[in-house]
Amino acid sequence: MRVFSDAQVQEVLPWKALISGLKETFAKGISLPLRTAHTVPVPGEPDASFLAMPAWEVGGKLAVKMLYIVPGNSVRGLPTINATVLVFDAVTGQVQAAMEGGELTARRTAATSALAASMMARKDARSLLIVGAGKIASNLIPAHRTVRDYDEIKIWARRPEQAQALADQFDDNVTAVSDLDAALPHADVVAAATFTKDPLIKGALLKDGAHLDLVGGYTTEMREADNEAIRRAAGHIIVETFEGARAEAGDITQPLKDGAITEADIAGDLAGLCQGKVQARTDDSQITFFKSVGAALEDFVAARMVTESQTQTEDQ
Repeated sequence: MRVFSDAQVQEVLPWKALISGLKETFAKGISLPLRTAHTVPVPGEPDASFLAMPAWEVGGKLAVKMLYIVPGNSVRGLPTINATVLVFDAVTGQVQAAMEGGELTARRTAATSALAASMMARKDARSLLIVGAGKIASNLIPAHRTVRDYDEIKIWARRPEQAQALADQFDDNVTAVSDLDAALPHADVVAAATFTKDPLIKGALLKDGAHLDLVGGYTTEMREADNEAIRRAAGHIIVETFEGARAEAGDITQPLKDGAITEADIAGDLAGLCQGKVQARTDDSQITFFKSVGAALEDFVAARMVTESQTQTEDQ
């Protein structure tokens, strides 16, 4: 069994190849049960979450990721997502690899976001607004740059110093902003990665033709955009998976409960989009919306790439 550190995982998951692998596997499909999730109370701060996410390809590999997500770690200067991934031979059950899951989670999440944007955002999208400044947000920038040529990228975070620190890691086209409401009307693509339970993104401020990408919320209590944002995207909504969205996506379940949208307003899932069976955008004036909560298929694709990189190295 080979053990991979976060640094090694990052090295063997280039954006273009990862996005391509995700598209191919979403279109093909693998065995993907709904993940197991447990709430773990933490005294004096937001609850933590423990999750187990398996996925497998019959006759191929099985990957399972175990996560412990601690929102309170943001004020400690520690990672909020702590994860480990194991890869098994799905026929013999032998463990082939173990790897740190922090970098894998961040990269596969951002790559899935960029994959959706590659098929949903306007072809001439030139401005990207990142909402949040954590690990996922830092990966959203290079991932989205892989699928669109952005002239400007803005970053907003609750703590302006975090937004500025993230912007400083990139070139001059990436800058921090302090007023989210002022930035929203100018963004062709809005990608949010936060743990908020109170919607930050106001639908009334979105420009016609914008693409909205929400990747932060992973429970029914969490949401990043208000009902107006979802209502304006009605008919042009793509979810990562129907099962995950209905069970865990507050940005879907709450607007459905409120009557802001109906099930019929969800155009399809990412598999259907990758297969060409559904189309999210038919003209440049429509607002499109992608909601993900994290699917084990994405961990499977990334973990398989990491594991196979070991085999390729040994064969050289």
